[in-house]
Amino acid sequence: MASVFEPSLSTAGGRPPTGPSLADTLPSINFGFDELRDRMAKFTAKFDAFIEQGRKRVLEERNQFHLNVAELQEDQRMKKKDIEIFQLKASTAQQTIAKEIAETREMQATISSLTAQRDKQAATRDALKAQIAATQREIDARVAAQRERAAQLEAQARFNVPELDFWVTNLCLRIEGAGAEDRLKFVYTHVDEKNWEREAWFELSTGSRDYDVRHCRPKLEREKVERVLERVNETRELAVLLKGMRELFVEALKV
Repeated sequence: MASVFEPSLSTAGGRPPTGPSLADTLPSINFGFDELRDRMAKFTAKFDAFIEQGRKRVLEERNQFHLNVAELQEDQRMKKKDIEIFQLKASTAQQTIAKEIAETREMQATISSLTAQRDKQAATRDALKAQIAATQREIDARVAAQRERAAQLEAQARFNVPELDFWVTNLCLRIEGAGAEDRLKFVYTHVDEKNWEREAWFELSTGSRDYDVRHCRPKLEREKVERVLERVNETRELAVLLKGMRELFVEALKV
């Protein structure tokens, strides 16, 4: 409530005025202190409320900032952990891939080696088959030749027995075994004019279609023996061989 200044109350002694004073004639002045005090109080309350709200807002923002920072740090930590896990998985995957590549190369090398062995074995098998076939053909040819030779010997034996006895008697000849089934030893006497008991012999091989002289004593020139064998193999007559070899021994012992 505004107070009003009363000039009449300021007189000395408090004596009642005896008449209008100069102060009473002055206009009254209302300063409005109460209103100003009330307004100041309201302003102070509003200001305090503003400050309080600002402080609360700052605290809330700071707390929210710290919360956001914590969340960011946690998110960064989780992402860092995820990166480490990814790096570990990537390293494991690289090791696995390297191991698989090495195993693949090893398997390819093993496959190549097995393929080469298979090809080599197949080639060896084919070569053995060809060799077996050739051997079988050779065996068949030899069997056929032996059968033919046996048939010829059997057919000729009917005529050779009397003839052979004749040449054994007239050529001073005897026939012995030579230690093998396909060899005969023919031994002559009376081939050396100086010593009728001296012997000369040769071994005849009958294992093949053509006759062959393997050994003889005394030693004869091979070319002369080959000429005798050539005539024998052409005529297939044993008498040619017996007479021809005796002539060669007689000629050799005269030297």
